[in-house]
Amino acid sequence: MSALIEAEHLTRILPAVVPVTLVRDVSLTVGEREFVAITGPSGSGKSSLLYLLGLLDRPTGGTLKVEGRDTSRLDDDALAELRLESLGFVFQFHFLLPEFSVLKNVELPMRKAGRLPASAMRERAAGLLEDLGLAGHLDKRPDQLSGGQRQRVAVARALANDPHVLLADEPTGSLDSQSSEQVFAILQDLVKKRGKTVIAVTHDMGIAARVDRRVHLVDGRVVSDESTAEASA
Repeated sequence: MSALIEAEHLTRILPAVVPVTLVRDVSLTVGEREFVAITGPSGSGKSSLLYLLGLLDRPTGGTLKVEGRDTSRLDDDALAELRLESLGFVFQFHFLLPEFSVLKNVELPMRKAGRLPASAMRERAAGLLEDLGLAGHLDKRPDQLSGGQRQRVAVARALANDPHVLLADEPTGSLDSQSSEQVFAILQDLVKKRGKTVIAVTHDMGIAARVDRRVHLVDGRVVSDESTAEASA
């Protein structure tokens, strides 16, 4: 199994009169086709770690490789390019642009990458939305959709550039139980049927128990890293 994410001794400290340590000496390797849940109490550094792994923030110390590339050697432009090509993001609050249609929201990462003509972008975006049960909603605005539908649009947008890794920050946290289950099933399907790797921060221990692996944080440190089979044994 090839390593897609390799973190060694990652630390993130917020500078202040009294510095705040968000992530403490975290070493973690995530491979292909893994579904990893990052769990822990509120304030344990879950989202901070996810943002480091997703190149949305830089560590204060330690090293991080994404698909074998040492990100500490990359400038901001190169980091942005690697993030756009290799990583997709889903957040608790979908962050869809309200002035754009559903289809245009999904096209945005492809437009930023600039690799496809307009017709191909439209075709790919429409195909992703159809796969997620949203074929009849392409021209709607986000505010015309339910919360679960908006989150599915966010998943489609995250897949737009066909990244190997999806990072999700509480992707079901703002949804009702039925919509939460639908979104979780989609993420699970991406791993099992499409070969993606998913790293998800979640407070829902029912979901965390059904993924391949659970990484538990306390005070910014990894206190356990085990398969769900091991966790429930």
